[in-house]
Amino acid sequence: MKIVNIKSSVPGKVKTSLNEAIADAVAMRQKEAGKADRSFSRKRLLPIETMFKLLLSMRGGSLKKELVDAGIDATASAFVQRRKQMDWMDFENLFESFNNRSQDTETFKGYQVLAIDGTAVNLPTNPKASSYMSNGGKRKGYNQLHANILYDVLSKTYTHCIIQPQPETDEVEALWFMLRWYNFPSNTLIVADRGYESYNNFAYLLESGLHFLIRVRQDRSAMREIAKLPMMELDTKVSFTITTTQTNKDKANGYILVQTNRNRIQSSKSRGQRWDFPSPYPMSFRVVRVLLDTGQYETLVTNLPSEITAQELKELYHARWGIETAFRELKYGLGLVNLHGKSDDFAKQEIYCAMTMANFCSRIVNQVIIEQDDRRMYEYQVNHTMAVHLCKKYFREENGNGRELMRNIAKNIEPVRPGRQDQRNLRAKGFTGFIYRVSA
Repeated sequence: MKIVNIKSSVPGKVKTSLNEAIADAVAMRQKEAGKADRSFSRKRLLPIETMFKLLLSMRGGSLKKELVDAGIDATASAFVQRRKQMDWMDFENLFESFNNRSQDTETFKGYQVLAIDGTAVNLPTNPKASSYMSNGGKRKGYNQLHANILYDVLSKTYTHCIIQPQPETDEVEALWFMLRWYNFPSNTLIVADRGYESYNNFAYLLESGLHFLIRVRQDRSAMREIAKLPMMELDTKVSFTITTTQTNKDKANGYILVQTNRNRIQSSKSRGQRWDFPSPYPMSFRVVRVLLDTGQYETLVTNLPSEITAQELKELYHARWGIETAFRELKYGLGLVNLHGKSDDFAKQEIYCAMTMANFCSRIVNQVIIEQDDRRMYEYQVNHTMAVHLCKKYFREENGNGRELMRNIAKNIEPVRPGRQDQRNLRAKGFTGFIYRVSA
């Protein structure tokens, strides 16, 4: 097996972009704090630049060990007190600035493919925190934050994120917020699973001018126009009209009624659908039903043109699984299962740090191409866990060797074993953190 395409200049360029993003975040922090705030003076032992870089490059050890490894002569208590002076939004600004400077360009036929999904981050139990929730009759509740993430499945980078306390989690509202807040290019494709299936979501996506590919139900609970379709492979366009009223004219025209809270009798067990658009509202989209290798069917809805074939749509939706793999690497490869703090704000800091460092690693690893050997049973890919370790080490070093980094990443590879499946562990996960004698 031969290792090819070692672009030694790439790590330096990516590192420069991240350092410039840190400078942007520092400037914004100081501007918002005002000249009178000297909390992060450069003369202090832990200036704000040092705090950013240390939190980004932490490797999963205790605070004392991390400080020693970084060559910083400060106590864990001093570090925690410094963290309290930073806002978690400082790290969101860093994350966004780094993305804006990098501009990932991997596309499918000109479309940037973004998968949306959410993942939970467990915290230590604190009934006073906004992340606390109690489940039914259980005495002891738990704390959890929910990160709603847009992930570029082709560039393997995190694009945007909305963090909600678990009791207030609404992945759909997070999507609406992203569509309103961020500027997406018109050739953006949003890929989502069945949790995002609703007429209101489709309308939001259509009105935004973006393209979408969403898996939908196909059983008795399917949308009316989809339930009418035969259970076979197909590629067709459906058109209908949404209404929030039940007039005789609506019924005669065959409009689809969306039962909102305004037009149904309320009870403690009823919940109306949300509809944020005029009524009546004409809607149309393409329905594609494909046959899986398991012999089962999968139904997708999209507003992509017919030039994108049903087989390509099937592959695009399958690529959505990349966000699930990314979540696993975010938690275990980048350490989100072992937080270095106890508060909601500290957890948010580390979520954005983990995503920023994941993007730093991906933008370097994406440039390592490994030539495959036909004599071997499997194809090989970069070992992501080792790549993260090497990239963090390179980022922490002032004069890191980019060529050596690329070669070390290329040496640490693992076989790709397609079709492997593990039984999903649905047991509730608890918090595993580091125990300090300081409050956080």
